[in-house]
Amino acid sequence: MIHIALHFAVPVVVALAVYRSRWRRAAFVLIATMLVDLDHLLANPFYDPERCSIGFHPLHTLPAIVLYALLFALPLVVGRKADAPGLRPAAWTLHLIGLGLLIHMALDWSDCIR
Repeated sequence: MIHIALHFAVPVVVALAVYRSRWRRAAFVLIATMLVDLDHLLANPFYDPERCSIGFHPLHTLPAIVLYALLFALPLVVGRKADAPGLRPAAWTLHLIGLGLLIHMALDWSDCIR
């Protein structure tokens, strides 16, 4: 139960700490990325507290995690506004999606090291 609560608490803490001026929207996007767990519905049984999600579920594999890292990093490189500081709105959203997915994978990985 603590694990599930962390999937909501950690994104809110990150949003408050890093994206202070727009923390509500950032928290919403970060929490929305928890929908990545829909791939658990493809497993049988779909919930097993002893199973490590990383490497088992399709959206929790290394290729997917590399894609999430690119979603996080690429907007920082190519999404800058030319005439002002910060990211374009679409780039900012993609950056947040990548961050949320990486947070999710880190939290799920923490279950694998027990």
